[in-house]
Amino acid sequence: MEEVDVEPAITNIPAVSNGKHLGFAWGPGDILVYETIYKPSGMCATSSGSCFVHEVRKDEDIYSPILRKLFNESHHIFVGLQTIKEDLPSKNKKNQFVSISKNYRSVIRACMEELQQVAVSTKDAEVATQYGNQVSILLAIELIWNLCEVLFIDAAPAGSLLLHLLDWVRLHKADVDEKAREVLQSESAAEHRDYWDVVVSYVLQGRLEEARQMLVKQATLQPAARNMYKLMDTLLSRMPFYNPGGTQTLTEFDVKWRNWHEEVDRCLQDNSFASNQHLELICKILVGDEDTLLEHKELLSTWYHFLVTRMLFCHPTVKPTELHYYAQSCMTMFLDMRSVPEPLDSILLAAFEYDIHQVIKDCSIALNNWWFVAHLTDLLDHCKLLQSHNLHFGSNLREFLLLEYASGLFTHHSLWQLAVDYFDHCPEFGRVYLELQIEHVPLETERKALKVLRICEERQMSEQVRSICKIMAMRSLRNNRLGSALSWSIRAKDAALATLISERFLHDYCTRGTFSDLDLIDNLGPAMLLSDRLTFLGKYREFHKLYGEKRFREAAKLLLSLMTAKIAPRSFWMTLLTDALPLLEQKEVSHNQYTQEEDIEQTKVELLRLALARNLAMAIVKEGTVES
Repeated sequence: MEEVDVEPAITNIPAVSNGKHLGFAWGPGDILVYETIYKPSGMCATSSGSCFVHEVRKDEDIYSPILRKLFNESHHIFVGLQTIKEDLPSKNKKNQFVSISKNYRSVIRACMEELQQVAVSTKDAEVATQYGNQVSILLAIELIWNLCEVLFIDAAPAGSLLLHLLDWVRLHKADVDEKAREVLQSESAAEHRDYWDVVVSYVLQGRLEEARQMLVKQATLQPAARNMYKLMDTLLSRMPFYNPGGTQTLTEFDVKWRNWHEEVDRCLQDNSFASNQHLELICKILVGDEDTLLEHKELLSTWYHFLVTRMLFCHPTVKPTELHYYAQSCMTMFLDMRSVPEPLDSILLAAFEYDIHQVIKDCSIALNNWWFVAHLTDLLDHCKLLQSHNLHFGSNLREFLLLEYASGLFTHHSLWQLAVDYFDHCPEFGRVYLELQIEHVPLETERKALKVLRICEERQMSEQVRSICKIMAMRSLRNNRLGSALSWSIRAKDAALATLISERFLHDYCTRGTFSDLDLIDNLGPAMLLSDRLTFLGKYREFHKLYGEKRFREAAKLLLSLMTAKIAPRSFWMTLLTDALPLLEQKEVSHNQYTQEEDIEQTKVELLRLALARNLAMAIVKEGTVES
């Protein structure tokens, strides 16, 4: 088994005394921790322990109302991704995968903006800090995802690769635009203290058109240096950028770029901008002078921005296979002698090295939940980029991460419904996980029980269906809701439980003289055959309906069949015989001679004997009259 890459984090539990024994109980997504009254040796202590039980959650993010939107929205994208047909042309599928990746990122960014707004508006410092931390995490997630989209999903070739990386840097270095807004809104933009920082930042990001517009403002203030600014404007306007959709080949672009680069270098060597330090600085950046770039770390802010800027002005046709060499050297130069890079640095470097599995592994360690790695891995797997990587214990990497993520969702009171779809799309172990997890869903209400039941029935999980129905039937029975209990027992197809509930119905009838839940009993249909007692209940109710409709002959036949079928409980025999009394007193004969004689032998109650004798006499007279 592999060693753990990092030491697990220590969780401090408040209000726990030093030296106290702690007991714990594992749950699906958390641990319950409590202080015991025992010493470490096992001897009973005289002092009492704390009365608190602490809940240690594995994933706190699922309880954030804003991040819950992230889980819900990404679930729809995930389900849509699973419907992409395998037989689509490769080019069409690639476009769809890139579109899906952008959808994921837009959901991340929307949640990030909402968290940012709440963090700014709240007056609670602790809440502001919590949301601020979540914003930082989502920023890192979106940064990594965007880079993976460029390198792995879109798989941009040489030429296009740099353009995508420029967009990546610009998107995640938005402070330049905020600073530019401040400068332009001031009374004199060219004299603002941040003016040159904005111009240089634009150049570092390859936003040369914006840089030219800013330089125009400075040129108007310095008529004597107008020619110098005009020369710089010419150099900036002539810098070639590769156009993937154009007719120019990559080789032709490379030749054109080298000619432009030589022209800039000549201007630098000729000291064309020696009298203006700011323009000379821009010229040095355009020729890709590394020392100049490293002197402006505060404007670059990150080593990967430094990498992209260096590629822009030194190696614009960089190939994907060459990228990791430049990435490693740029990180080393930018971070100086700092020995251990931050986790984000290691993840981005692994991405630049095209080591997908290391990216996923490092993200799994660094991030506090499985959402990111599960969805990114699923998308990469659909792109056929993870086919060679199976885990030694059975499931592939995609399925393992999806199972972990979905298992975490199942601990939430509402997000568990999303987890069902994730399990459905894990062909090897998804059903097993679903069967185990769904048994832990608390059935607080009948509505929730019906939701769980529908999920189980749709997937033909008969064992879980029976379990849920029996739980709900017993709960209704304890609450004396006999109709609901009987309905659940029929749904569970549990004969023993149906018998028990039927006897409760009959007992209540004996006590009160009326049936409850008549609609249910009247419409049992074939379900009454589930048990003898349920059959008797349904037929006995049918007898009452016939009697109420004055259909005495049919009622008498049904009552007689109930007596002779031996399905009535022994305690109910006297009730049946009592029900027979009014029928026996009817002027119309309900029973023939032999039936009457058999019935007389079964009772010793004088009242019944008398009624039966009268009815027997009437039968004899009537039969004698017919014969004569």
